[in-house]
Amino acid sequence: MKLVYFTHSLASCWNHGNAHFLRGVLREFVHRGHEVVALEPAGAWSLENLLRDHGEAGLEAYRSLYPELASRVFAGVEEAEAAIGDADVVIVHEWNEPALVATIGRLRRRGGRFTLLFHDTHHRAVSDPEAIRTFDLDGYDGVLAFGATLADVYRSWGWGERVFVWHEAADTRLFHPPAQEGPREGLVWIGNWGDGERSEELERFLMRPARNAGLPLDIYGVRYPDEARAMLDRYGVRFRGWLPNARAPEVFARHVATVHVPRRFYVEVLPGIPTIRVFEALACGIPLVSAPWQDSEGLFRPGEDYLTARDEAEMTRQLQALRDDPPLRSALVASGLERIRARHSCAHRADELMEVLARLDAAAVRRLGPERQVAGAAG
Repeated sequence: MKLVYFTHSLASCWNHGNAHFLRGVLREFVHRGHEVVALEPAGAWSLENLLRDHGEAGLEAYRSLYPELASRVFAGVEEAEAAIGDADVVIVHEWNEPALVATIGRLRRRGGRFTLLFHDTHHRAVSDPEAIRTFDLDGYDGVLAFGATLADVYRSWGWGERVFVWHEAADTRLFHPPAQEGPREGLVWIGNWGDGERSEELERFLMRPARNAGLPLDIYGVRYPDEARAMLDRYGVRFRGWLPNARAPEVFARHVATVHVPRRFYVEVLPGIPTIRVFEALACGIPLVSAPWQDSEGLFRPGEDYLTARDEAEMTRQLQALRDDPPLRSALVASGLERIRARHSCAHRADELMEVLARLDAAAVRRLGPERQVAGAAG
């Protein structure tokens, strides 16, 4: 099978969380013997910011830890069209230009023999629905949505049974517990400040509880404005700046625990969708405490795979418990790892994508009717 994926960037994870999962799942297909082609547009915003801040050295972790992967840069739709020629499956991520999305759809409508899927891993369908609805998805065979509540949005737009839930997952080839345990100290949070849509929650569920529990706190991420940096300084947080995601397992391995603070859209409007950091943290064997978040799809077992906190006081108590109770930490690590290995690795997602493709192919055959099916089989 030849799989072509149009991404915003495979090389850069600077404020581009989809790169985490994409690297893992594409690598899984490579290891299964499939041909994988990743295409990213010239001048990708994420890559431009990474190179501005860190130069070519910022790509070293990705290149060294994902040697199986590479991406082609395309400057226009003609180059994109050429790459699709003999593809079996084409997936287009929602962080692409509408013109490109429409062009690939037209190629499919005009007889393209590939299966064409649109992949949505963001909250724009509810936070900025017109931005998503401007995409011309006529010609697409289906939609991959990274949560059931997002899939429901597409169903309300008429996609029916052609929208499939395809959660993100951990790349367990890279995200796993350290081969040998070393000293661990304090709390770590890896995440971007973004547009301030969870600034209050970060103060209430991360910074104050960490200080009150007596746990030193390291924060990694980008897009922290001056007021955010000032807040970190007030709480004595050690701000570490951008972290290549491929180095996250090393950072998790040096800390006692981490915290999940979901963005408001994933609490209020799209419940049930965790950030990929939850998958990655549990895969690395670090205890996790989550701020209020409704696991409506039953992805995990709250209280077993991770601890929960309904408010600031409870978050402080949970962090104190993790600080003082090694058996509790060990139990959470074992349960979280079991859950990831049973349900939430990129290998699981590769299997799920193959099931989606089989369902779409079966549906296409059914639409042909018995006479066409026989003719197709004979031809």
